[in-house]
Amino acid sequence: MPKKAYVRAHTNIALIKYWGKRDETDFLPMNSSLSLTLDKLYTDTMVVFDEALPQDSFYLNGEKQGEKETQKISKFLDLFRDEKKTAMRARVESINHVPTAAGLASSASAFAALAGAANLALGLDLDPQRLSTFARRGSGSATRSIYGGFVEWDMGTCSDDSFAVPVDDAGWDIGMVIVAVNQQAKEVSSRIGMKRTVETSPFYPAWVESAKRDILDIKAAIAAKDFVRLGEITEANGMKMHGTMLGAEPPFSYWEPDSIVAIKTAQALRKQGIPCYVTMDAGPNVKVLCRLSQAETIKEALSEHFTEDKLIITKPGKGIRELTAAERAVYNWND
Repeated sequence: MPKKAYVRAHTNIALIKYWGKRDETDFLPMNSSLSLTLDKLYTDTMVVFDEALPQDSFYLNGEKQGEKETQKISKFLDLFRDEKKTAMRARVESINHVPTAAGLASSASAFAALAGAANLALGLDLDPQRLSTFARRGSGSATRSIYGGFVEWDMGTCSDDSFAVPVDDAGWDIGMVIVAVNQQAKEVSSRIGMKRTVETSPFYPAWVESAKRDILDIKAAIAAKDFVRLGEITEANGMKMHGTMLGAEPPFSYWEPDSIVAIKTAQALRKQGIPCYVTMDAGPNVKVLCRLSQAETIKEALSEHFTEDKLIITKPGKGIRELTAAERAVYNWND
């Protein structure tokens, strides 16, 4: 009988960034990181393992993907097949409610959802911590999307202990306004940009040392529910990461003119007494960390420069879960 599973995973935004690998094969990071899982951005994935399938297939947003993308999925599924000791091929269908390759962490939710679905379909019963080590092999940031709220990815010493752990459910007055400056695919992918920075930027070693201090400080701020300190550390860490790229050879930047407009709007709001802080991943889009109770006010200020479709308010998201029958029915995925 075919083995099926349907899973939703939310994307996450790193507040203490992951930028640089010490092991390209196992996706082991140069430093630990910490993120906030987001409710509004997510991926729904169906996986079907079947003895009758001659090969793996991969559909993204209803379109069958080519050999390159399918091979990436097959390689990832091999981790689960090896664990189960099976050779069954799979059909994977993913609906991405996150723009792909635009610096909105689509790979985090995509591989976390795929990991969760493969785990359930094959009956592996991997606990969340171990499952996060599998998700990491698809995309480093996916290790954090296994959980909701604030999540730390401990860099570890090897593949087995480089995993995510929940820090806080973010069930206090926390929110984010996302400014989707440009939702097109990036000219320099995260993986290429990361590798170039690690290998050529003289600023990079200082970044790693700084990130070690930042993660200790931000966990203390979260424990104290000190929003202002949380925001200050978040903004400083993100700016430092982007600074390392300017020192790379050749230098590069993901910023666009509208990125700066969004940043300056947040800075102006702070001067008016509304605490909000920006962070950016490897892309031009700006995320404004704020108190959820003030998110509409911040969105209103940003709407002077950006259209409604560019602005997304989100509360913290939850960890991976199975889709309900009603949710599956939206995609005609019901058995």
